[in-house]
Amino acid sequence: MRTEQHYVANSGWLRAAVLGANDGILSTSSLILGVAAANPHKPGLIIAGLAGLVAGALSMASGEYVSVSSQSDSAKADLRRERAELRDDPAAEHRELAAIYIGRGLEPDLARQVADQLMAKDALGAHARDELGITDETRARPIQAALASAASFSVGAALPLAAVLFVPTTLISAAVAVGSLLLLGGLGAVGAWAGGAPIWRGAQRVLVLGAVAMAVTAGVGALVGHAV
Repeated sequence: MRTEQHYVANSGWLRAAVLGANDGILSTSSLILGVAAANPHKPGLIIAGLAGLVAGALSMASGEYVSVSSQSDSAKADLRRERAELRDDPAAEHRELAAIYIGRGLEPDLARQVADQLMAKDALGAHARDELGITDETRARPIQAALASAASFSVGAALPLAAVLFVPTTLISAAVAVGSLLLLGGLGAVGAWAGGAPIWRGAQRVLVLGAVAMAVTAGVGALVGHAV
């Protein structure tokens, strides 16, 4: 039997991982370029990059955990309410489920039969899936999302930081900018491919936004460096 690959099954962790890596590369490279424009001193750039990596990873993890936890809490509240409604008025819930299937194109008699069979097997699961849109694939997982964000941010941030460590001081800005843009473009392409979207569009979007962010940050650093 052929097994189909559905992109939605990876949407939760993939979104967190891609966002984390993208933010790690972009924020750390922008930070390094801003500091380098003000004062291209290698030890200071290393400290700035390390501080950005640690702070960013913790921020991404906590932010993702809070965001996905809120989503999870909402889903749990909906399920509790649905469970109570099934207990108090199962007939009304049966009519509601049958109406959903009728709205999707089933004949009324067939819709009622489908509702009968699904509710006999797993009433809450049927309502969670077809009324609330909650499935195992789309269920919120806060810890998984937080760990994926922190890990991917750290990996992304380590790449421009490596350029600072191993590239001569005079070439740091160019190496960080070019290398980061290439990584961002590749990451955008991979994210688009994994999500079933056009690859070039995903890469182009990340490249343009990344270039603007780095240019603005470097400009601010240069202005501050000349002012102080």
